[in-house]
Amino acid sequence: MYEVEVKVPADLEAVRERLEALGAEHENTVVQADTYYDAPHRSFPDTDEALRIRRESTSETDESESRVTYKGPLLDDESKSREEHETGVADGETMDAVLTNLGFEPAATVRKEREHFHLTLEAHDFAYTITLDSVDDVGEFVEVETDVEHEGALEPAREGAYAVLERLDLEPDDQLRTSYLGLLLES
Repeated sequence: MYEVEVKVPADLEAVRERLEALGAEHENTVVQADTYYDAPHRSFPDTDEALRIRRESTSETDESESRVTYKGPLLDDESKSREEHETGVADGETMDAVLTNLGFEPAATVRKEREHFHLTLEAHDFAYTITLDSVDDVGEFVEVETDVEHEGALEPAREGAYAVLERLDLEPDDQLRTSYLGLLLES
């Protein structure tokens, strides 16, 4: 599975208004705390990989869940597209204990509030999730993403994501390829 993602800084209130005008469906609002880990056997910053435990709570239902995610190196110079593997874990604290006992060290935790919207553009074959992110100590951003099964679909999916940004009156050239973790560590 491949994740195609583009991210730009944005004024979230203006984007909310534009999403409403486009008829996008609001899915949910969540709070996420992502703890990223350094590997004992290689440097993830050097290999452009990431390993994290995401703890997520939904404000609408007070439910919470944890997932562990591995993100491979970026696949192109135009977006944040990469191979990704993710699975749910019953207990984020236990998963943290497993990783730290194996020598993985927590590097940093990124906390954000996320609003998820769903939008399908008729001219494109992909359904996109638009996420409005307010990231503690970093700022406000919009992510447009979709998942594809094979590498051959990366370019058309990325072009569709750019079209979504343009429909939101955002500029694809403003895209940031730096992760929230990287932006947090830079600040």
